[in-house]
Amino acid sequence: MKAEELDKKFDEGVSVLEHFDLTTIRRPGLETERINIDFPVWMVEALDKEAQRLGVHRQAVVKRTAQRQVSACYSHVFGGGCADFGEG
Repeated sequence: MKAEELDKKFDEGVSVLEHFDLTTIRRPGLETERINIDFPVWMVEALDKEAQRLGVHRQAVVKRTAQRQVSACYSHVFGGGCADFGEG
């Protein structure tokens, strides 16, 4: 099937998924890599308290916090900076 035909079907609301091999789908840049981090006990306790407050696992709190900090640091691309680490 030509791309134009596929586009037309999609635009008409027809499912085009049958034309793709969904077993090979990947999301570039979103692959995961396992790491180990050592935290002081007081920090683990604080993470656990926040996780309990939110009703989530500790890992979710760590990921959310890291994501926010990294996003803030890399926002310099869009005019921000990373003041917490002495930059920006």
